[in-house]
Amino acid sequence: MTKVFCVGNGESRKNFDLNVLRPYGKIYGCNALYRDFRPDVLVAVDGGVIHEIYHSSYCYNNETWFRDWNKLHEKEYNKIYYGDNIKDEEIQLVKKYFTNITENKKENSTNFSYHGHSLKIKLSVIKRYIDKPEEYEQMMKELNNSGLHISWLKEDKAYNLEEIFPDNKDFGWSAGPTSAYISIKQNNPKELYMLGHDLTSNDEKLNNIYKDTKWYRKSDSLKTTGSNWINQWLELFKSFPHIKFIKVNNSFEEINNVNKKIKKWNDIPNLIYTTYEQSFSNW
Repeated sequence: MTKVFCVGNGESRKNFDLNVLRPYGKIYGCNALYRDFRPDVLVAVDGGVIHEIYHSSYCYNNETWFRDWNKLHEKEYNKIYYGDNIKDEEIQLVKKYFTNITENKKENSTNFSYHGHSLKIKLSVIKRYIDKPEEYEQMMKELNNSGLHISWLKEDKAYNLEEIFPDNKDFGWSAGPTSAYISIKQNNPKELYMLGHDLTSNDEKLNNIYKDTKWYRKSDSLKTTGSNWINQWLELFKSFPHIKFIKVNNSFEEINNVNKKIKKWNDIPNLIYTTYEQSFSNW
């Protein structure tokens, strides 16, 4: 395959119709992109959105790759959900405060996958704060920042990221660079287009199309530090020098933080910058 398209969720792609790309190569997307568009391959690495995707039935007909997507037998369920030696009254106490639990219907499933911590582990958090009502908000933050998400498995097209990495060891990268790695392993393209991988913002606030929606931070949150993304993409550039990486921005304006060239990438010979208009206006 000559071209692949790796779609991030930065706001630079907000007004671009991704359907334009379909005839020209496979499209790889991240996380909540599935809410608006069906890429050829979807990658997610965070527990909440992973299980949202699975619970939506999207994975039944669409290729998806998830972090730590391990299949467990139903016999393991009670241990995973409740933990060992937790009493009924303790379960009720945890459920009074711990609300970040998602689970689909079991139906005829005999296997499940999960992310998060058991009620027994959450109980230990509550016990630290239960006699300190003045620290209620801190308790709730610690309890619910990480949830317990369970998916009963049906016939699907969901895969564990470990399956595609060398020696079955997930690199632990963010969803964007991970999707790019998968696109390379599956297609060995000549060109890899990076759309919506903004890496920073222009106003120091969160730059993400899905901000203010479930599993995403509020629009007034501080921007995500882009250093991990920059380093992970850099490793890809160097590991696959035969591939031309094409970062697509809205313009070439250097006064715009999102459109600036990345200093750490200055000496990369197989990277070029372009714009949506320059690349796709005639497609």
